[in-house]
Amino acid sequence: MEGKDYMNIFVLNCGSSSLKFQLINIENEEVIANGLVEKISESISDFKYYTKNKVELEIKMEIPDHKNAIQLVLERLISSEHGVINDFDDIDIVGHRVVHAGEKFSGSVLITKEVINALKENIKLAPLHNPANIVGIEASKKLMPNTPDVGIFDTAFHQSMPKESYLYALPYQWYQENGVRRYGFHGTSHKYVTERGAELLKKDYDSLKIISCHLGNGASIAAVDQGRVIDTSMGFTPLEGLVMGTRPGDFDPGIISYIMQERNLSIEEIDEILNKESGVLALSGISNDFREISEAAEAGNDRAQLALDIFCRRVKKYIGAYAALLGGVDLLIFTAGIGENAVNIRAKILAELEYFGIIIDPEKNNIQGKEAKISAKTSIVDVYVIPTNEELVIAREAKKVIEQEIETIIKDILK
Repeated sequence: MEGKDYMNIFVLNCGSSSLKFQLINIENEEVIANGLVEKISESISDFKYYTKNKVELEIKMEIPDHKNAIQLVLERLISSEHGVINDFDDIDIVGHRVVHAGEKFSGSVLITKEVINALKENIKLAPLHNPANIVGIEASKKLMPNTPDVGIFDTAFHQSMPKESYLYALPYQWYQENGVRRYGFHGTSHKYVTERGAELLKKDYDSLKIISCHLGNGASIAAVDQGRVIDTSMGFTPLEGLVMGTRPGDFDPGIISYIMQERNLSIEEIDEILNKESGVLALSGISNDFREISEAAEAGNDRAQLALDIFCRRVKKYIGAYAALLGGVDLLIFTAGIGENAVNIRAKILAELEYFGIIIDPEKNNIQGKEAKISAKTSIVDVYVIPTNEELVIAREAKKVIEQEIETIIKDILK
């Protein structure tokens, strides 16, 4: 990295069925290339690739797994036709979004064999995400063995939660010996949009009461009081909280033992159902894609409409609960795929919240995918749509970790 006036960081954000990526010159935070792979492992996947030079590539093709998706992205970055770098040596650091590491890591770390082993141990805590995160790390190390990899954890932002928020009313030794507690997820997204929200309001971040709604195929809400998370909807795993694409969110845990006996299901089968066959997919009987469900609802499909109604009701309940915990709200934020783009879903969630001081302006709300204030002039609470930028947070954290590593090495040499 010495001798260059720039530092390129390649950010990999592997979701359960998607891959977002950015190549960022972190010195000026310019995005050199970015894109998205959606519907990984389905019969037809979507690959979108863009560069600062206005190269646009959108392809529909079969992409069987995350490893193939990453390979496809890297090939484009160095290709003669669409590339933006000469070779992989132009990538200085790879920053990885990692969902879950239990209580082993509370901050971002340089990825070593020991770190990878710790992530593998915690696959059981995030079976939809950790495998994809690990594939991204291992593919990066294989293709760029001399490039440092840094892990940025979804759980880190939520470490400020008090015990009354993160402990469950279960045998205490389960927490002490097995790490059973609320961890919270989507931390990089909540961190970015809440800090950005304070900038937009031109107010001190540490003075605000904020509710952040990250609504996508995976969804969570965080309550942030004076810069500290005091509660969040996801828990020990990403199953808890809101109704999601394929996950049920909150439900009576007694259902598990009952339905296992009634339907003769194994632990593995029930785990598969809860992670991949529940949520709006199960309710609608159509899809886990909210766009497809919304289209079906508009066409008169009752189950699709029911799925949307249940999703919106759950989000509204959490907003109300967190307003009570915060003792008021200064800023309410919508982000991620649904939060940024689903005009009707936002409107339905925010309907009849006037008694909380939340009043939406229908005209302002009629936007997709861009920063905008959508609350009415008479609204006491400022309501914003803020497109998330988890990748920028990951890049900033990755740079910080490597700089700290270099500083430590220099200090050791000078001892």
